[in-house]
Amino acid sequence: MSGRNWRLVRADKDAVPSSARRFMARARQRKMRAVLPWAVAAGVLLVAGGVVWLVYGTAVLGVRQVQVVGVQLLEPVQVEQAAAVAPDEPLARVDLDAVRTRVRELAPVDRVVVRRSWPSTLVVEVVERTPVAVVPQHGQFSVIDRAGVSYRQVKEAPAGLPLVRVDFPGPSDPNTRSALTVLASLSEELREQVLAVSVATPAQIRLELRKDRTVVWGDDTQSETKSQVATALLKQAGQEIDVSAPSVVTIR
Repeated sequence: MSGRNWRLVRADKDAVPSSARRFMARARQRKMRAVLPWAVAAGVLLVAGGVVWLVYGTAVLGVRQVQVVGVQLLEPVQVEQAAAVAPDEPLARVDLDAVRTRVRELAPVDRVVVRRSWPSTLVVEVVERTPVAVVPQHGQFSVIDRAGVSYRQVKEAPAGLPLVRVDFPGPSDPNTRSALTVLASLSEELREQVLAVSVATPAQIRLELRKDRTVVWGDDTQSETKSQVATALLKQAGQEIDVSAPSVVTIR
């Protein structure tokens, strides 16, 4: 028995009907159209994942600098230490609220704004407290702001700040609050004359003026009116001006 010799022969494409070729081409196109959206989506996810990993998971966009703005009493290094941001920590992962809270714990700080400055800087903008008066205490002076917060101790009273004489200075002390209410109501002319505000009780407020003059203020009600009346009487003779009842003023 003689063996058969088989040979593969490529069919001429004319041997395949044109209708069949068109059908197969359309099938390939449908398959490509079906696969393309998935391929694009996979590519987008891959790129997005890479970007997220780069921003949140590496030090490529890490903190290289903490820029401190607005300090006068404080040194920038004090704010940087309070912020406590690790070098090269991914900038996107820095907890801005936590940094703000830590910096606010510094006594001279009133307000803080913390923001990211890409690619690698954390900006800490500080607004320090504004001094409005000083309180004599134990041979020194406590500087207080408009809320009565003591944030600085000095050996000598700063020029231009009146004294507030109270026993227990602080935001929750009624005598301190009364003194600050009165100071906030003073006219510019009267303020220039005031050396000290003495508050024995909230109803016993006195202003110590230059040239040993005194204004008996009473309580802190009607302070705007009392300020106007006292200002108008500054040029009058007398060492004591009593405006505790501003409708019935006495001068001694």
